[in-house]
Amino acid sequence: MTRLRTNTMDMTHPVPTPTTAQITASPRAWAELMLLALIWGGSFLCNAVVLREVGFATVVAFRVSGAALVLWAYVLLRGLRVPMDLRMWGAFAVMGLLNNALPFTLITFGQQHIPSGLSAILNSTTAVFGILIAAMVFADERLTARKLIGVSLGFCGAATAIGVKAIHAFDITSVAQLALIGAAICYGLSGAWARARLTNVSPQIATAGMLTCSSAMMIPYALWTEDLPSLTYSAATWGAIAYLAVLATAGAYLLYYRIAASAGVGNLLLVTLLVAPVAIALGALVLGESLAPNAYAGFALLAAGLVIIDGRIPRRLRAWRHKAVPK
Repeated sequence: MTRLRTNTMDMTHPVPTPTTAQITASPRAWAELMLLALIWGGSFLCNAVVLREVGFATVVAFRVSGAALVLWAYVLLRGLRVPMDLRMWGAFAVMGLLNNALPFTLITFGQQHIPSGLSAILNSTTAVFGILIAAMVFADERLTARKLIGVSLGFCGAATAIGVKAIHAFDITSVAQLALIGAAICYGLSGAWARARLTNVSPQIATAGMLTCSSAMMIPYALWTEDLPSLTYSAATWGAIAYLAVLATAGAYLLYYRIAASAGVGNLLLVTLLVAPVAIALGALVLGESLAPNAYAGFALLAAGLVIIDGRIPRRLRAWRHKAVPK
C-alpha cells in the first residue's frame, strides 16, 4: 500500500496534506471529486433532518454501525484478510474514537443549535488543523512560510465565521460552534494517528475496523444517555439515516480511496473547498437557512488559506507572471 501523508479517515471528511505529490486528475476523477463533495455536503443536511426526531448520540450510533455493516460486507465480498493482532485493533479503536465517535458526536451536537451551512464552514478547518498537527508531530511535515500563511488565514476565517459577538456572549450557540472546531481538531489528530499506526493496513480494512470500534463506543453511550430508540420515525428520517450510514460514510470512504488511487491524495484537498458551498446551498434550499454575512466572509478567508496551502494556484500565477515579464 502506498504511504499517504494524509488524514486518511474522515468524515466526515478525510483531508490530505498537500505535501503529497500531485497527480493530474482525469475528467472521470474530477467528476468523482464533485460527487464526493456532494455526498459529504449532503451529510450536514441529513444530520439536520434526523435531529428533528432522533437524539444526537443515537444519530451517530446509527451512522457508524450501519456503515460498519456495509464495509464488512464489502470486505467479505472482496476476500480481504482481517487482522487478528490485538495491537492493530487497539489502533483501530483509537482511530474510531478520534475519527468517528468524538467528531461525529460533536458535529451532531453542534447542529442542534447552528445552521448546517455554518457547521460545514467550521468543519472545513479540518485541513488547517491537520496540517498544523502534522507539523508538530512529524519531522518531514515542516510548517513552511506558505503553509503558515494558509493556516493563519484559516484561523482568521474560523474566527470570523464564529463572530466576536458569539464568543463574547458565550451561549449555547457559541458552545455549538466550538464543538465543530473540536471535531476538526479530532480529525487532525486522527490523521496523525493514521499515518503513525495504520500506513501498512488496507484502507478498507482499517475503515471497517475503526467503524466497528466506534460502534462499540457509540451504541452503549447512546443507550445510556438517550435510551432505546423508538424506531417509529418518519420516512424522511429513515432515509436520512440510510444516507448517512451507506452513502456519506461507507460509500464515501470507498469513493475517497478510489480517487486517491487515480488522482492523487493532494487533489482531494479540493473537496474541502467544495463541501461547505454544497452544504450552504442545500441548507438554504431545503431548510430555508440563512447565514450571517460574517459566515460567508469567514469561509472566503478559509478558502483563501486552503488555496495557499495547496500551492497550485499561487505557483501557476507566479509562472504566468514570469512568462508575462519581457525578457
